[in-house]
Amino acid sequence: MMHAALGIWILSAVICVGRGHHHEGHVQATDQTDQDTAPENSVSLVSSQNKLFAFRLYKKLAAHADSEGKNIFFSPASVSLALAALSVGARGETHQQLFSGLGYNNSLLTQADVDQAFQMYLEKSNKTLNEDVSEGTAVFVDNRFKARPEFLETLRQSYSTEGFNVDFTKTTDSANTINKYVEDKTNGKIDKLVDSLDPSTVMYLISYIYYKGKWETPFDPMLTKEDVFMVDQNTKVPVQMMNLEKTLETYYDQAINTSVLHLPFNNSYSMLLLLPDDMATLENALCPGHLTKWLKWMKSKTHSIFVPRFSIKSSYTLNNVLTEMGMADMFGDRADLSGIAEGQKLAVSEVVHQATLDVDEAGATAAAATGIGITLLSFRHIPVLMFNRPFMVVITERNTENILFLGKIINPNI
Repeated sequence: MMHAALGIWILSAVICVGRGHHHEGHVQATDQTDQDTAPENSVSLVSSQNKLFAFRLYKKLAAHADSEGKNIFFSPASVSLALAALSVGARGETHQQLFSGLGYNNSLLTQADVDQAFQMYLEKSNKTLNEDVSEGTAVFVDNRFKARPEFLETLRQSYSTEGFNVDFTKTTDSANTINKYVEDKTNGKIDKLVDSLDPSTVMYLISYIYYKGKWETPFDPMLTKEDVFMVDQNTKVPVQMMNLEKTLETYYDQAINTSVLHLPFNNSYSMLLLLPDDMATLENALCPGHLTKWLKWMKSKTHSIFVPRFSIKSSYTLNNVLTEMGMADMFGDRADLSGIAEGQKLAVSEVVHQATLDVDEAGATAAAATGIGITLLSFRHIPVLMFNRPFMVVITERNTENILFLGKIINPNI
């Protein structure tokens, strides 16, 4: 069966401790459920800060992608999720840095507010029927390591965390266990997150998101033709260019000279494709207010659009980027993760990130396609929107404007 757009994202934070005495312990879970809900203003604040964090992180990744022709693709929603889950166990300056880096340094927000906001978001996301979206976290704890029960319980209640015991001294076995979990959660899209593990690892925290959507209006595979994509002035690559002629929602943002195309999925999610006259101008200006403006002021008009069929993968180690964003202490000797366990000196060894995105025509041929060739239509001027040069992509939930995925396609062939 053909699919429309697939986005899979994995982020993991590995929290390691030096060799020393470990206490016996295992992950415990209770049947207790938290019926409390976060105040509406707290949920709104967390949501707003997550959107700001999305674009701040994008700009950092773009600055690090200094080589020509490098795509960017990641899930800001799940980066926030993983780091917020980690903040549950952080204390002191380490906690302040995580909160400040995520944008939660508002005096109105406490850790409990953030926990409850994510709980509400995940419950809504994972209970939505007929939509292939799944989000959550998992924690793998060494058999010798005793984590605070309250830390594990907060993760379970607020961050949809599943807990597992492993023996990290058996590095191959524990890596295989984590990889199998990731593979299952991403429907096989990411099958090897972990290459190797340090035997001193005591905890491995994973946040994942999987999304599969079918276009509200599929492209006709019969109209897909080979064409050329201009990576830059000197580089052209062949692509399979999909075509669709239909009444579509678009917006031209004159302030930043960018065309915006709205491609809704057959649910509450959408893909926005941003085609700027100058990519640097768009990247420097981009903020959550643009997303709100575009979705509000989109105009419906018949367009002939051309979008490349592509499949991309990205992989990041985020240690340096997060350090530049003010979250440095968790990686070194100054780390205070005492909320995870007593009497153990813990630090995050690495934060790694993998993402994939596949875009294709999506299923059945639209019946209306047979009417395109009617003679009278040929006399109408139909604007053409051709994504045959670098563009940005946003996958968002239309009602909340939560940004699931964000990226830049420089070369659809890599």
